Amino acid sequence: MSDITIQNSPLSPEASSLPTRKTGSSGAASFGQILESSLDRVSQLQKEADASVSDLATGQQTDIHKTMIAVEKADVSFELLMQIRNKLIAAYEQIMRMPV
Repeated sequence: MSDITIQNSPLSPEASSLPTRKTGSSGAASFGQILESSLDRVSQLQKEADASVSDLATGQQTDIHKTMIAVEKADVSFELLMQIRNKLIAAYEQIMRMPV
């Protein structure tokens, strides 16, 4: 088995989907911009998966492997998005329970 590595290089496809707008004096993207970019990327992956399934069903594409990879990418990105949402909601609820 090969090891799974995470690539955070500026040349990776994931890095290119991050927002390019800079805010503030530190030059870092805001949390809202990063979240919006992530939502757009998940939506794009789901649309690509839907198109790939449609192409496979109509016979325009015959490679089932590419279709399954597209579907799994969309599924994994959606699951990650749901986990992030759950963590954000839990953090918000914990902050709201703090005594004033």
